[in-house]
Amino acid sequence: MGFLDKERTIAGPGFNRWLVPPAALAIHLCIGMAYGFSVFWLPLSKAIGIKESLACSKDMSFFAEIFASTCDWKISMLGWIYTMFFVLLGTSAAIWGGWLEHVGPRKAGFVAALCWCGGLLISALGVYHHQIWLMWIGSGLIGGVGLGLGYISPVSTLIKWFPDRRGMATGMAIMGFGGGALIGSPLADKLMKHFASDVSVGVWQTFVVMALIYFVFMMAGAFGYRIPPSGWKPAGWTPPATNGNAMITQHHVHVSKVWGIPQFWLVWLVLCLNVSAGIGVIGMASPMLQEVFGGHLLGVGTKFTELSLEQKGAIAAIAAGFTGLISLFNIGGRFVWASCSDYIGRKMTYVVFFVLGFVLYVSLPWSGAAGSVALFVTAVCLILSMYGGGFATVPAYLADLFGTQMVGAIHGRLLTAWATAGILGPVVVNYMREYQLSLGMPRESVYNTTMYILAGFLVVGLLCNLMIKPIAEKHFMTPEELAREKKLAHEQASANPDVTVSAEDMARIGSGGSPLVLWLSWAAVIIPLVWGISITLQKSAVLFK
Repeated sequence: MGFLDKERTIAGPGFNRWLVPPAALAIHLCIGMAYGFSVFWLPLSKAIGIKESLACSKDMSFFAEIFASTCDWKISMLGWIYTMFFVLLGTSAAIWGGWLEHVGPRKAGFVAALCWCGGLLISALGVYHHQIWLMWIGSGLIGGVGLGLGYISPVSTLIKWFPDRRGMATGMAIMGFGGGALIGSPLADKLMKHFASDVSVGVWQTFVVMALIYFVFMMAGAFGYRIPPSGWKPAGWTPPATNGNAMITQHHVHVSKVWGIPQFWLVWLVLCLNVSAGIGVIGMASPMLQEVFGGHLLGVGTKFTELSLEQKGAIAAIAAGFTGLISLFNIGGRFVWASCSDYIGRKMTYVVFFVLGFVLYVSLPWSGAAGSVALFVTAVCLILSMYGGGFATVPAYLADLFGTQMVGAIHGRLLTAWATAGILGPVVVNYMREYQLSLGMPRESVYNTTMYILAGFLVVGLLCNLMIKPIAEKHFMTPEELAREKKLAHEQASANPDVTVSAEDMARIGSGGSPLVLWLSWAAVIIPLVWGISITLQKSAVLFK
């Protein structure tokens, strides 16, 4: 039996289930740097010129630019890495989600670490030789696969360890993905400044150092994963189905069947529409604040187009603080809303997202016209909290509807909704903005129609959510199919009658263990996160001056 095999990860007596969330956070905080990769764009756009960008010849074809090593890359070319991240995240999670359920979270986390960190090293080579295609393959393609596997690796494990707090458990891990950029971006900035010289912008060295740091943390997370024996449950916990909650099943759906189940597509639309609206705002938050309020941000009644270069620089700094602030709400919303869903239910949580979100989106044009920066900022922060909350709540929603046996694989397939939203949301916002500017509309008004369109997305999402009903009996696995699936998943107890866990040992699983190990595990992920949050708060303070 290999050290990465799933059988080696089954928890024994004395293992504390609260060791699993920091293991998941260790991986998610690393791959979450995908959100902060734009910190490299400006330095990379002048990797040859160093002081300023050295543009390629206007006669050079796009194909020639890919292999050129004597002129700098355009930021639009670098931006393809960001697009590839989230397309590959959804695609790889959908393709290999079933494999993950069979081999377990440790092997999936191990492969994710190799892909994500290996991709950074290949990108470092690409920067060193100035070949952007190596960056596309390294971070974009290989790193994107690592993102998908790393993102879904803890989902089913956490849900099985915390059947009593599904939302809270997945919220903690997915909070880490949102928080990765809070740590990675300032770390990358400090490293680039350290390695920068007269002949280098310091990016390839930064990639190498971050790859090594991330590899240590991700390996610690992967080898920290444990899974409970089949049939384990927290002491004194009663399964919700016995309490009359029809939306929470005790049966299980096989991942191969979900494409043909209406509820899957309804949840897919719920996630896609919620994310499309939120990602549309998050992608344009900085320019939207600047263009809508202009000189009001500095206490003068001047429109954006009438500001001096010095004034535009001042409001750009305020907008940067605003971006940091909404990032904090994005992270906090993942934990807070997912935890709330344990009490009010997943369906009701999404009702709140869509109803409150509709009111907030519609209010943005009004608060902009009224010149109320406080109301505008508050509305956007709440919107972004529900954007993050949607990501964190959906794994528990899937577990409620489809059972826990293959929830990681089903979640992987659902993430294709994220890939779709990553295209839909920005396209609506960006193209509507350009179209209205072409019509001569003032910059402070170009976002109004867009906000109403995004509010319409939420109305459709609300209708889809209200249509979600419990899964029909015919879609669940039979006892024979479930036993076969457990055998494929290498689970103990019912799947393997030769391996049994006594009732006494079962009662000792999930709690106990060394308090020192527990505290050190949490400190290893909390301290970097607090460091990143403190830096973001310092930058956000400019909003309140």
